[in-house]
Amino acid sequence: MIVAGEASGDLHGANLVRAMQARDTDLRFCGMGSRELAEAGVTILCDASKLAVVGITEVFSHLGDILRARRTLIKRMRSHRPDLLILIDYPDFNLWLASAAKKMAIPVLYYISPQVWAWRSGRTRTIRRLTDRVAVILPFEQEYYAQRGCVVDFVGHPLMDSVQPELEPEAFLNRHHIDPARKLIGLIPGSRNKEIQTLLPDFLAAAGLLAADHPNRYTFLIPRASTIEQRILDQNGLAAWNHRLDVRVIDSQRHAMMAACDVAVASSGTVLLELAILGTPTVAAYRTSRHTYLLGRLLIRHLRYFSLVNLIGNRSIIPELLQDAVTPERIAEELYQLMESDSKRTATLAGLAEVRQRLGSPGAAERTAAIAFAILAQTH
Repeated sequence: MIVAGEASGDLHGANLVRAMQARDTDLRFCGMGSRELAEAGVTILCDASKLAVVGITEVFSHLGDILRARRTLIKRMRSHRPDLLILIDYPDFNLWLASAAKKMAIPVLYYISPQVWAWRSGRTRTIRRLTDRVAVILPFEQEYYAQRGCVVDFVGHPLMDSVQPELEPEAFLNRHHIDPARKLIGLIPGSRNKEIQTLLPDFLAAAGLLAADHPNRYTFLIPRASTIEQRILDQNGLAAWNHRLDVRVIDSQRHAMMAACDVAVASSGTVLLELAILGTPTVAAYRTSRHTYLLGRLLIRHLRYFSLVNLIGNRSIIPELLQDAVTPERIAEELYQLMESDSKRTATLAGLAEVRQRLGSPGAAERTAAIAFAILAQTH
């Protein structure tokens, strides 16, 4: 049984299923997921798309679906006892299942473990008690979990397999009719409406400041996620700036776009690691509501950085702009420094290369599959 509650977990879980089936074609999988796991041949007992919620109010409104999914999976574990339960992230739900599996003596592998090093560190004790092995994807997590008594393996980051430019930079420029003499700047505000509303207006205003004195020097690229309608971009500043800037909306080949950029400004999240893997110097920006920010500061007081790039590097590799520091002036200044200061750019590129090396080599799914088979061998 394999359980993923979010889109990224669905994708990484599907890759793990394929890696395990490559070793043993007789394996059968059931569980919770969405399109990716279904396409990998998993019998979907619960549709994860109904449970992908953000925020307390959404959790309450989906509580019926969450409890139904939990009952369905536990009932299946009782009626058709799985040889192994594989949990992917999604801790509040998955630790419920781990507890039920423990009572039934079903071995548990936790792949892509919760970020307990950031907050709610007490859950580490629960994970140690309820799991047989933990497979982590961030290099510093191995030591963190091992020091707290977990049987843990660093398997590398699955992005090392999936982040590949679809086109070489020259071919990308040709396809989009971009003058190769121009500097390319990525404006990457995120894949959710709220992120677009919060960040895109300032990203575009920063672009306006950079282009004010040199209007023919820059081309700005905005990747549009499939979850974002064009009108959302237009309503949050793009329509107003379109006639003043050379700004292009890119609907596909997002990794080729990122790799072609000289620099980028991006919302905090996985995209910062994607840009690091591609070697694109980036300004990280994060802004949320004042109440959420103050609560976060109370819960996460011990971390020096908020971007995974700097956390993995354990130093300031890329500039971070947080809350009130996310201004057009600061964004423009940081982007300008990353483009024009040779020493700053060289140091940043070296830091990104170091982060890329620490993320491990491709093959996270295959290494995790080997761990899964090791557990199965111990229990049979």
